[in-house]
Amino acid sequence: MKKTILVLMTIVMTTLASAQEIKQIPQISVSGEGKIKVTPDYAIISIGVENTGNDAAEVKKKNDQTVDAVIKFLKGFKIAPADYQTKQVYLHKNYDYNKKKTSFVASQQISVTLRDLTKYDTMMMGLVDTGINNIQGVEFKSTNLAQHEAEARKAAVVDAKKKASDYATALGQKTGKAIFVTDNSQTNFPQPRMYAMASMKESADGMPQETLAIGEIEITSNVSISFVLD
Repeated sequence: MKKTILVLMTIVMTTLASAQEIKQIPQISVSGEGKIKVTPDYAIISIGVENTGNDAAEVKKKNDQTVDAVIKFLKGFKIAPADYQTKQVYLHKNYDYNKKKTSFVASQQISVTLRDLTKYDTMMMGLVDTGINNIQGVEFKSTNLAQHEAEARKAAVVDAKKKASDYATALGQKTGKAIFVTDNSQTNFPQPRMYAMASMKESADGMPQETLAIGEIEITSNVSISFVLD
């Protein structure tokens, strides 16, 4: 029994000594940031139609007619079937207690992926003509997002190493290997915009109006790194 206790105490003491040794390693902890700005090359547009009336079948019929026109238009516009999809179908019964009347609201949302942003205005004018009455937003994307995220991470590490080297030099020391890394990266996409239903006409000078501000996708990588100080 005494031998077992002695062995356990030896293990505990060795563990504590190792932990203390790790804590005493001279080190420096810094953060680094890398930013990459990318011009989007495609967009996901959320469109929809909504009708209200006193008869459920009638409002649904109106919605179905518009959706049918939308799908036919998208096919004619050479949008691939995989690039448009129904996201929501909604039929709801409302009761107005003041007027003692019942009404029905039918709506359907469709997501459309546009891979040629130069065709945005032409496509939207065609969709408005089909009868859609709301555009919920536009989300911009990049087909090379993973590559750009990797570039941002590398830039963040370079930034962290530069900071660590600056501090170490000021202390008369040098940085060694990295012993701890924490990554916290994020991608900020251009904010979706809400569009009111209005006729899309040419401007006063006869030139087509430009109604889409593409902006840039900002990919930010933040990293915390601890380096050994030599």
